[in-house]
Amino acid sequence: MKREKNEKSKLKDSPQENGVHTNQYSSISPPASPVAEDNPFSTYFEEKVHIPETDSQAFSFRKLWAFTGPGFLMSIAYLDPGNIESDLQSGAKAGFKLLWVLLVSTIIGLLLQRLAARLGVVTGMHLAEICNRQYPTVPRIILWLMVELAIIGSDMQEVIGCAIALNLLSVGRIPLWAGVLITITDTFVFLFLDKYGLRKLEAFFGFLITVMALSFGYEYVLVKPDQGELLKGMFVPYCAGCGPVQLEQAVGVVGAVIMPHNIYLHSALVKSREVDRKNKKEIKEANKYFFIESSIALFISFLINVFVVAVFAQAFYNKSNMEVNAECNVTGIPHTDLFPLNNDTLEVDIYKGGVVLGCFFGPAALYIWAIGILAAGQSSTMTGTYSGQFVMEGFLNLRWSRFARVLLTRSIAITPTLLVAIFQDVQHLTGMNDFLNVLQSMQLPFALIPILTFTSLTSIMNDFANGLVWKISGGIVILVVCAINMYFVVVYVTSLNSVLLYVFAALLSIAYLCFVGYLAWHCLIALGVSCLDFGGRMQIGLSRHTDIYLLDDMDADTLVER
Repeated sequence: MKREKNEKSKLKDSPQENGVHTNQYSSISPPASPVAEDNPFSTYFEEKVHIPETDSQAFSFRKLWAFTGPGFLMSIAYLDPGNIESDLQSGAKAGFKLLWVLLVSTIIGLLLQRLAARLGVVTGMHLAEICNRQYPTVPRIILWLMVELAIIGSDMQEVIGCAIALNLLSVGRIPLWAGVLITITDTFVFLFLDKYGLRKLEAFFGFLITVMALSFGYEYVLVKPDQGELLKGMFVPYCAGCGPVQLEQAVGVVGAVIMPHNIYLHSALVKSREVDRKNKKEIKEANKYFFIESSIALFISFLINVFVVAVFAQAFYNKSNMEVNAECNVTGIPHTDLFPLNNDTLEVDIYKGGVVLGCFFGPAALYIWAIGILAAGQSSTMTGTYSGQFVMEGFLNLRWSRFARVLLTRSIAITPTLLVAIFQDVQHLTGMNDFLNVLQSMQLPFALIPILTFTSLTSIMNDFANGLVWKISGGIVILVVCAINMYFVVVYVTSLNSVLLYVFAALLSIAYLCFVGYLAWHCLIALGVSCLDFGGRMQIGLSRHTDIYLLDDMDADTLVER
């Protein structure tokens, strides 16, 4: 105990190096493991990208290129099949009127990704690792389970999106379950591309984003949307003549864009660059370039999403099932049975979306759409697997072989997906997608609250902790986003029309709100609401606990110096 106190006193009085306090947070590294030393631990970070030295003090394209990669991998979550489906439904149900919601959601997403990137750069650890060290055991396990649920839900949409694309490309010859198995196999292959170099892996993801841009861009040029209406819908925050259907769709857009597991992913991906965390200048520079790169990546993803919304807004807004059925009969495209002979407004998903494009604009539009969906599903399921690895490693401190980790991560997510594919028809997946969107909406607080909490603590972020403006604006943004998504959940539950489900949802809500309240309590104290820190419990939970825990996780050189 005496030695421990001496260590702590040295930590408090530690000197500055290049402007950064070299305390336990500026010199920690992921904890070592005896098993890891016997079996070399490989992950996405086996190779780190060197940052070149330049004469330019303000801006360097060479440095920006060196930092380019993590932001584009992160942006793929904004282009997954769930987002594409939300886009096309937004266009078909509301025309161009909800484009401003997509724009605002993307900007909010960028601000949240900025927090995630800063956490990874400053601490050298990703969000799951910090949660593992900061929260007590029971909340930590619950948090891990909630994030895993979000990853499973997202992965089901992504894998089934790939399977639907393969079904469209093969004109129905590849059933849904076979498409799922193909996706599982090729994902395993692609995930080992980083053995040939990290930059090659990032280039492959860049190629898939390019495929999406060209595919959906082709549809955009083909349909020729009204540019005036598009700009009006993007920059005028109003929805004339909108009702409950459009309101629910607007909420769905926010839920689809801001995904919980992506916060964990981005905080981990930025660790792939060589940054000296003892050098304040290098940290500041890394934060700047990662923010620029993320802005560019999310701008590109926003344009691709706009392509999809605009195509369906121009071509299929207020179209009836009877009109689509008649057009499909004229052009000879199969699957006319998808559109009953009635005057109900057309409802589309990514499968029906491809069919109606084929009916109105020819088979080429259908196949190019399917190629875009395949690229979206394949890229997002790969990044989803990385998310699963980082979350599991961070929360559970696992140090398994690479193959074992990939196998376990994929198995957890793929098993329910395969069951759905076997027992569900490709033409009737909308209900499942609605449920998965609700599931992911419920998990948002379990990423947004921790990221705001930890980036606001000076004991973790040092000079890079959130300032007052970021604390207030971040708190308001997270509160609004969580409230919007909770509305989405309530709307979904009330539409189930089952007393038994209402009772179950009420009981689940009590437990859910209690845990969210626990996380919010910690967050408010981190934001400076000290009156909630009853008896210094927060200090024990978030500071003293960490000091003791991290003494064994220091770099060997640092321990020797002490």
